[in-house]
Amino acid sequence: MAKLHSKKRGKSGSRRLIGKELPSDVIKPDEIEKLINTLAKEGNNATTIGLILKKEHNVPSVRAVCNKTVSKILEENNIKVEYPDDILTLIKKAVGMRKHLNSNTRDTHNKTKLIHVESKIRRLARYYTKNGRLPADWKYDPETAVLIVK
Repeated sequence: MAKLHSKKRGKSGSRRLIGKELPSDVIKPDEIEKLINTLAKEGNNATTIGLILKKEHNVPSVRAVCNKTVSKILEENNIKVEYPDDILTLIKKAVGMRKHLNSNTRDTHNKTKLIHVESKIRRLARYYTKNGRLPADWKYDPETAVLIVK
């Protein structure tokens, strides 16, 4: 969604290691799963767990090593997250923008960007309700979003 509401060309990423050979110093899949469980019990979300594994434990891609994603491993071990990470960060961003707009009412750029962020939230919510990761009657509401973030 990088290109969605901007005139820029989006983000370019590095190549994944899914089909390629892994480095020899990567730890074993069962040890990675144990690490994921301990990191999740400490309160980290799936994206933070992936970053910690990449930086501190030299795991280039959990999916390439374990043939499962971090969220699938958490789901198998009954560690369920109420909201997906990407929609939660967008909700946090929207709450911060609304807080800024309460004190700076003439900030027109922030008003338009808030509209863009909230449209991304609604689009993701429609996707997650179809896939069953959010309840079917879930709707984005700015007043309840403040409670979700806290």
